[in-house]
Amino acid sequence: MLAVSPFNELALGSLAHADQIKIFDTTLRDGEQAPGIALSSDDKVRIALALDDLGVDIMEAGFAASSITEKETLKRIVAEKPQAVVCSLSRSVRSDVDAVIDTGADFIHTFIATSDLHMKYKLKMTPEEVKARAVETVEYAREHGLEVQFSCEDATRSDLGFMKEVFLAVQDAGASSVNVPDTVGVIVPQGMRYVIGQLHDVLSVPIAVHCHNDMGLAVANTLAAVESGAEICHVTMCGIGERTGNAALEEVAVNLFANYGVQTVDLQKIGPTARMIERVTGFPMAYNKAVVGRNAFAHESGIHVHGVMGNSLTYEPFKPEMAGVDRRLVIGKHSGAHSVKGRLEELKIRFPEEMLPELMAQIKEIAIGGKEIDDAELLAIVDHVLWKKEIGEERVKLDSIVVFTGKGVTSTSTVTVTVDGESRTRAETGVGPVDAALKAIAEAVNDSITLEEFKLAAVTGGSDSICEVTVMIKDVQNDGNTAVGKAVGLDVVQTSVDAMMSAINRDYARKKESE
Repeated sequence: MLAVSPFNELALGSLAHADQIKIFDTTLRDGEQAPGIALSSDDKVRIALALDDLGVDIMEAGFAASSITEKETLKRIVAEKPQAVVCSLSRSVRSDVDAVIDTGADFIHTFIATSDLHMKYKLKMTPEEVKARAVETVEYAREHGLEVQFSCEDATRSDLGFMKEVFLAVQDAGASSVNVPDTVGVIVPQGMRYVIGQLHDVLSVPIAVHCHNDMGLAVANTLAAVESGAEICHVTMCGIGERTGNAALEEVAVNLFANYGVQTVDLQKIGPTARMIERVTGFPMAYNKAVVGRNAFAHESGIHVHGVMGNSLTYEPFKPEMAGVDRRLVIGKHSGAHSVKGRLEELKIRFPEEMLPELMAQIKEIAIGGKEIDDAELLAIVDHVLWKKEIGEERVKLDSIVVFTGKGVTSTSTVTVTVDGESRTRAETGVGPVDAALKAIAEAVNDSITLEEFKLAAVTGGSDSICEVTVMIKDVQNDGNTAVGKAVGLDVVQTSVDAMMSAINRDYARKKESE
């Protein structure tokens, strides 16, 4: 199931507090603060239930004092009686605490900034005033029966001695845990290990860590904190949050399991939960998002696909089903014959071995711009290659084609074809680029040709889908017979032209067989 580096175990060892590590999810609070996300009350309840089913220990479901709607939503989530502890954020002011009390939640996460930068320019308070406010707020919350987690906002830019003073004071005031936020994502893992180690030496309550991803180190810093004794990991699903986001729940949970042997959430529910949150928030996941991104378990390179088909762990750190996601073997310009043959076998398609080079050439031509070819499109290409085999040698060849079209412009096409060694050039107009092109080809080959039927379909229905064109033409050789041609491709005009040429050559092949 796992194929991580053996050096990890040698370097990390085991965690003495492995059974005490908890997931504090803040998708509904810090995650919602991501620019572009605005959740309704129903949305937040739906996500809360999904996170609870996933198995988070604590969910910061909102900021009660921010609005009446937020407070009412928190009440709704509390009323659902989830297994997870429901928490609300609160500034270190009594009115914020009162708002949390009114929701019925039992847990409050309160904070005040402790860095010189914040105290001087944002709070305009002295260190003594900040410490006093922190203690007063914790005591007030405890007097009203709330469990308290206290944060020193901007902790990683705070004076360590002052931060210790504040944390010790709120611990004495009744805080059950303290949190170290890397508010603007500026610390490195070695620095985080140092800070958490220093705090762990003097505190008796559990330490949480809240890491932002401004410099791409949120998950690494969270794991470094755990290694130094932190017990509570603040995370968001898919890493959404302010600016560049927070430590991603799925990445932290999978790393804790794979490299430290710590089981937190139900890993198999990660994929479905991530997809649901993506739909509800409308916040798209990057294709290369670790664990849950579209490309996390997608393989296109022929070498990689060959290895994965033999043993998936050759190019995967763990099997995708562990995290509730799917593997995709992608057919594209980097695909090798082995992966294409394997996919055709899975689709129960028998394809002639001797025609595989032609099939691969067609696939690479269509996929050259980065197009990924799905199963329906692959089958259309296979059908086209087999269809072309029946035509045999081309008696009529398209040497060149030019089409002019646009708004307010009569579509015009000029073609040059070679018919049994004779070069012919013709120009025609039409009601559109396809009509003009097909008329020009017909005129060049035989002006008696008529288009009896034209069918165009997007194989998968997407705007970037491969299109499939079928044409039926009559009187290619003035004998009253009809011929059918097919083609697949990305460009509608070119594919229509290819289908026309296929029909013409098919008719010539028919006549040759009868001679």
